[in-house]
Amino acid sequence: MPLLDVDNLSIAINAKRHLLPVVQNCSFTVNENETLGIVGESGCGKSLTALAIMGLLEGSQVRITGGSIFFKDENLLQMSPNSRRRIMGDEMAMVFQEPMTSLNPVYRIGDQIIEVLQQHRKMSANDYRNRALELLEIVKIPDHKQRINSFPHQLSGGQRQRVMIAMALACDPKLIIADEPTTALDVTVQKEVLDLMLDLQRTTGTSIILISHDLGIISQTCDKVAVMYRGRIVESAQTAELFANILHPYTRGLLNSLPSVDSDTEWLDAIPGRVPTLEEELNGCAFHPRCAFAKAQCSTELPDLTTFKGKHLSRCHFAGEIPL
Repeated sequence: MPLLDVDNLSIAINAKRHLLPVVQNCSFTVNENETLGIVGESGCGKSLTALAIMGLLEGSQVRITGGSIFFKDENLLQMSPNSRRRIMGDEMAMVFQEPMTSLNPVYRIGDQIIEVLQQHRKMSANDYRNRALELLEIVKIPDHKQRINSFPHQLSGGQRQRVMIAMALACDPKLIIADEPTTALDVTVQKEVLDLMLDLQRTTGTSIILISHDLGIISQTCDKVAVMYRGRIVESAQTAELFANILHPYTRGLLNSLPSVDSDTEWLDAIPGRVPTLEEELNGCAFHPRCAFAKAQCSTELPDLTTFKGKHLSRCHFAGEIPL
């Protein structure tokens, strides 16, 4: 059995007395000691899917309208709030996109790590502090014995993200969801943060969901990939299979937009147009207005998520027929 099994998850925003669908029939699994990459442009539903898994949509205008989320054979959507709260931060944890807005600016980083431990573990005050120091050392914060008393604004962007990872690791979770953890970091710090997460996975066996808009990062770090577009998964496969045999034009467009040191091209390819807004009603495939291979059928019929070559899934009427 998979560690996490998301089945036909649908999410909508309550706007002006009617629901606007944001995520529709999203399904994927994460096994133990596995990294799943979820990739797509901004506005495709990646972060909302993560927040739904973590139970962070309660009290907002966002509603889960269908599907199930099983974690270790328990449906999280049917659990009581108290039972689910005991899991979140303990067996499941999240590294948010922007640490400066996730960390409390008026509390020292050591106190914020200790607060996570206090919610889920019973220890002495000295043990709490020692565990916080151990975590800062694990995530390679320099001078961690002094830095434990620092405020977030006294750290660099990369160090703040390491603190977020330390907080996520505090209770030895089985699953970590990392929502674009390298956004706004320079390239060298990006690599350090990603290498740190993968090193920790190898030593602890933690499973990871890595959310990104960068297929380059996904290709180097993930075991399998799910590509999302306007709230639906449009392609999914093991990483090596997906990059060797792309079956959806959107995935090809994302890949072609990446810069390469081996290319002499002066201008990068770009996917024309933009992701449709929630208010825009589209029939058929949501990607067809931007797709160079679209035909009449694409504007009238929604393609099914079809299996090709074992476990390679694609939501395209002409998957395998068009030259990608």
